[in-house]
Amino acid sequence: MQLNKIVEFHKALGDLNRVRIIALLQQGQLSGQEIAGKLGLKPPTITHHISKLREVGLIKERRDKNTIYFSINLKILEMSAKSIMTVGTGGNTNMEMSVTEEERSAIINNFFTKDGKLKIYPAQRKKKLVVLAHMIKGLEFGRVYQEKEINEYLKQYHEDYATLRRELIMCQYMYRENSLYELNPVELWWLS
Repeated sequence: MQLNKIVEFHKALGDLNRVRIIALLQQGQLSGQEIAGKLGLKPPTITHHISKLREVGLIKERRDKNTIYFSINLKILEMSAKSIMTVGTGGNTNMEMSVTEEERSAIINNFFTKDGKLKIYPAQRKKKLVVLAHMIKGLEFGRVYQEKEINEYLKQYHEDYATLRRELIMCQYMYRENSLYELNPVELWWLS
């Protein structure tokens, strides 16, 4: 998660009414009218606050005829709330995930051929992270890549570029939005 996304998440929760909406939705899904009634606010005010929460992905919607029901996207809430704890730690809040330079070198030698191809994708998390960090060395910080460009770049390492691309996102080496990819700051990587 990029630093600006962390900031936007916390800005969205920087309003008492939005926090109250999140608290209500923890009990289950509600319509906008129900939220307005429980909080003593007008529907347009609820619409405004819901749109702010939706922008950062905290709200899910389900339509039933003419009524829209809102619920919390718990996965985004948990991930976003935890992400601030990884800033400045390279995403590595667990010391057992740290890797010495000697271990890093051994992992790279074991999983890559002499011409730079990935032999197999490691199952062990620590090794996966070292392999992914090694593969992104050829990408530029601050540059936004099309999905096709990332696919072509990853194909030089392994034919299963889709898995590699997905792992880069899940391990926070890269950020994806609308099929555009960008390297996250090193501070957010799971292993630096």
